[in-house]
Amino acid sequence: MYCLLKSIRCTVAPTFLMAGSQASILAPATPRGRPKNACSIPCPDLAMHNLQPANRTDAQMTQAHATLLPPAPDEQLFATIAGDLLTTGYSINPCALPPGLAVELLQQLRKVPDDQFSPAGIGRQQDKTLDRRVRKDEICWITGESAAGRHWLDWTGDLRVFLNRHLMLGLFSFESHFAHYAPGAFYRRHLDAFKGQSNRLVSVVAYLNPDWLAGDGGELVIYPQAGSADGIRVAPAVGTLAVFLSEDFEHEVLPARRDRYSIAGWFRVNSSSARRVDPPL
Repeated sequence: MYCLLKSIRCTVAPTFLMAGSQASILAPATPRGRPKNACSIPCPDLAMHNLQPANRTDAQMTQAHATLLPPAPDEQLFATIAGDLLTTGYSINPCALPPGLAVELLQQLRKVPDDQFSPAGIGRQQDKTLDRRVRKDEICWITGESAAGRHWLDWTGDLRVFLNRHLMLGLFSFESHFAHYAPGAFYRRHLDAFKGQSNRLVSVVAYLNPDWLAGDGGELVIYPQAGSADGIRVAPAVGTLAVFLSEDFEHEVLPARRDRYSIAGWFRVNSSSARRVDPPL
């Protein structure tokens, strides 16, 4: 169960290149590109950061093309994520998203009309509010109506089964959306678990930005210690996957200097009662 996972987690210092008070995972200086026009998926050079791509090479990421078949479960990657959640509570994996799936999601993103993106709120249902001082991104929920959406949900479903089998988390469902951060957009420091509701347990963020430069901003910052100014910066380079315990880690998105695209998702437990169906319809 989740409380068991929290009780046996130990403190393990992550191996990241430090930049000031924040650890960094930065993409290399490659030519600037935009997701709408991208035709390749470069993988960051990870040697200098003591990180390795998740079970694939740079060439495989670059030469990947969309596939009509759902991606197969990546047991090695899933095991890495499970081990990280058990020890540190978070897992950062560059080049982890299956290459064909990353291309499919980019292609689907190009097809989504602008009017299907709506300003992101804070909270949910009757407690949902809009506060542009806190977050300025726009979102479009992934329903599985498209092939890319179905393949993404199938792949995260395989991850859910793996985490339940090995960590006994009791994860019941998954919800996710595309997120667009226009230049200057941000999301202030926050927790993903809603106040008074312990239903979001594991957060998942996948990035869809080819040719992202260090100067483009828009990094995710995860704070291992509550209230601390020391954080781990994650560049939103295409294929990077960040997974962390929703209730334990404050995080924020720094202002981007160019359009920034990602998928944010959450594994949830079932908190249904006689008066409330979960997940809500």
